Amino acid sequence: MSPSTRVTLEQAFAQATEYFQSPEMIGRVVLSGRRRNMQPLTQRIDIRPVNIKDALYFQVSTNDGKATTTKNYLPSDLPISDYLGSGYSNILIETLDESFSLHISRKDEPVISVKAGKYEADLSHDRKKNRLLDPLDPFLIEVGISDTSGKIKASKMDKYMQVEEFLRLLTPTLTSAIEAGHLDPPLPAKPLRIVDLGCGHAYLTFATHQYLQSIGMSIKVIGIDVRTSSRDRNNEIAKKLGISETIEFLAEEISKTPLSQADVAIALHACDTATDDAISWALRSEAQLLMIAPCCHHDIQSQLSDSPEPWSLITRYGIMRERLADLLTDAFRMQILKLRGFRVEAIEFVGGEHTPRNLMIRAVKTGAPVDPIEIARYEEMLSLWKVKPALARLLNP
Repeated sequence: MSPSTRVTLEQAFAQATEYFQSPEMIGRVVLSGRRRNMQPLTQRIDIRPVNIKDALYFQVSTNDGKATTTKNYLPSDLPISDYLGSGYSNILIETLDESFSLHISRKDEPVISVKAGKYEADLSHDRKKNRLLDPLDPFLIEVGISDTSGKIKASKMDKYMQVEEFLRLLTPTLTSAIEAGHLDPPLPAKPLRIVDLGCGHAYLTFATHQYLQSIGMSIKVIGIDVRTSSRDRNNEIAKKLGISETIEFLAEEISKTPLSQADVAIALHACDTATDDAISWALRSEAQLLMIAPCCHHDIQSQLSDSPEPWSLITRYGIMRERLADLLTDAFRMQILKLRGFRVEAIEFVGGEHTPRNLMIRAVKTGAPVDPIEIARYEEMLSLWKVKPALARLLNP
């Protein structure tokens, strides 16, 4: 690799743009990360050449953290200059014979690195979607998602897709939080501490560990589940895989575990108020990032005995009452997080064909001051529906 070269930002963008004078040489382009005081419209842009009806196009895939959108451009129509200047901090351009990397520091200083090598371009238009988890990974075989030949079991395909898409959101969220200074950069001496609350069979726990380690992130992963059988099974798998130093499992109730510190808290389909236990624990443990996919909701539903009018038009019907209670429950959870200094989003993390429970609460601690109107809205909603969310009860006994 050549020594890093420092130039002006305009010169760096000009050098990057020059590669597109020979579009037939481009293998792939990736734009990611966020420059200081700038906010790109999407979390990431992937650009690759494709062959459509014997003509060269560039396929641009943009990911906003919720979904990926794809559009094809002729080389002459590709708005590469707009992409380069739209606020990304990391730009990678691979051609057939070299790799160009541009990093823009927090002081807005560009650092360029060029590496010679041989890179290939896949011009197929309907390319099979890249997977973060290789079905042959030994952990997938050990936890029972893949069979002994490394093929995803038909009965486990939905679970595989849920975990895959969870990771597809977790990774850029982690990167953005680290770059924005909301999470400390992981170091071997101080790894990122990730706790999976209500881990069960630990599909997500192992997947998070294996994938983040594969991309070079220093981590310590802990899975908590009330069942001793799950703890023993999962620790045995970790031992068999030779990863016991960086992943472990505990058999404890979330609300009673003595574990009291985490950087990241995750939970996939913790049932009913177990989701509230997970969020409550994460707040008390000063976690800076939460990624929570709730499961069934019963707490608020059981409290909807006196719905404000004219909402009885909805609550008189059982299935509609249940769905409204689901929305109210997660809305209260998100507002409580917002009032605790988090930036909060509700996103769909996997298609409904894989699970009907596909909403994710994503929250990053920014410490932003709370607008008094947000407190008023929360109190007004509680008064209107005459309920007290489980999470509020846990945080304020």
